[in-house]
Amino acid sequence: MGDTLVKAICRGVRVYAAVGTDLVNEAVKRHDCYPVAAAALGRTMLGALLLAANLKNKEAITVNFRGDGPLKNITADAVPEGFVRGFVADPHVELPLNDRGKLDVGRAVGSGLVTVTRFTGLRKPMRGSSEIVTGEIAEDLTNYLYVSEQTPSSIGLGVLVNKDCSVKAAGGFMIQPMPDADEEVIARLEANLQGVRPVTAMIAEGKGPRQIIEEIMAGFEMEFLTETELAFRCQCSKERLEDVLLNLNREDMLSLIEDGEAEVCCHFCGAKYHFAREELEQLLKLADAVK
Repeated sequence: MGDTLVKAICRGVRVYAAVGTDLVNEAVKRHDCYPVAAAALGRTMLGALLLAANLKNKEAITVNFRGDGPLKNITADAVPEGFVRGFVADPHVELPLNDRGKLDVGRAVGSGLVTVTRFTGLRKPMRGSSEIVTGEIAEDLTNYLYVSEQTPSSIGLGVLVNKDCSVKAAGGFMIQPMPDADEEVIARLEANLQGVRPVTAMIAEGKGPRQIIEEIMAGFEMEFLTETELAFRCQCSKERLEDVLLNLNREDMLSLIEDGEAEVCCHFCGAKYHFAREELEQLLKLADAVK
């Protein structure tokens, strides 16, 4: 079963579900994440994909958690075409399990702000934020949508991490009643959500996004719309990182030239790009010419 996101609607309710085990595994390997960082980063990336599903093509979204916990900063970028990338400031955080015997993502994230930035083609991106309420990611994104965007929602996210730090199951869902949803539908939906199983349990059984929606929305007749393949993909390139070097001050560029080379690492995917002395000298000439 590959990574996919499925959209469905029913009586004024839209439901999205995603399985992203492979893409979260890819991110965990690239960043060498320990279990609690793997869970936090994976949930953030999946949350970003679910939020991006409401965007139009060529638009994008960035989700950022900046807390006072040891993970410090978690960021994920996603596009509606199904691509996502992300990083966590400290992937090597180790914490004891919480009182439920689970990875203590809430403590690892801590208190602070969750910020969501939507790039919709306008001159300025649309940015909103809200306080981190639990640090468990899903609850914080649900709260963000209600507080900052006045959109009642229910988000569930899960990442099941093996002892060797590989990811056994990762996925999530988002349910949003539309303004025309009646009270009976809302009541039945709330009853369903009270008994919903962890999404990782469903995925570990082999269920895909469609089956996850069918289980969550038991008793509803769903209309399934689209299915989108998901993948970890970074937009970095050597040309883009040249822009980073061009924005360095002259003293720093001269120092790199004196060293004879430079290696620039993309913090989103871990890819490393090498710049020889001659390339650095050409970049310095270009920077001097435009000043």
